[in-house]
Amino acid sequence: MKITLNTLSKKQKGFSLIELMITVAIIGIITSIAYPSYQGFAVSTNRRAAQADLMSLAAAMERHKAASFSYKAAADSAADTGKPAIFHQHSPSAELYDNRKYDLYISSASGSAYLIEAKPLANTSQVGDGKVAFYSDGRRAWDANNNGTFSSTEYCWRC
Repeated sequence: MKITLNTLSKKQKGFSLIELMITVAIIGIITSIAYPSYQGFAVSTNRRAAQADLMSLAAAMERHKAASFSYKAAADSAADTGKPAIFHQHSPSAELYDNRKYDLYISSASGSAYLIEAKPLANTSQVGDGKVAFYSDGRRAWDANNNGTFSSTEYCWRC
């Protein structure tokens, strides 16, 4: 039998099982590192959207005061507190109500001052992120430790 150069130089094509398992393991390691970072980024992005929606609600509150000379009666059914009637009731307001991450509330309203809040929904990724608030005097607060109140160090949105 005559052996030619062509028969000796033929190489197998494809991947071995070991090569495939190593590739899958590397992808798994990269995913396990990247996924928590992505989740944190998504929570932060949703909080920023809620902050932007609070600023838009604050502008709506100012328009309401300009028309009625008071911040009162800006909520549903002309109430002083509750879900707003003068703006979207959810955040992100650019998305459908079913995709909301926060509910927007007018927590207090008087003739000269108000407090508006974005409260995270229980069945979303935002549940442990804490509520976000905006006061009529310009103060901004984020309950970063999610204990239900604002401490002196939480009166900022990027603490």
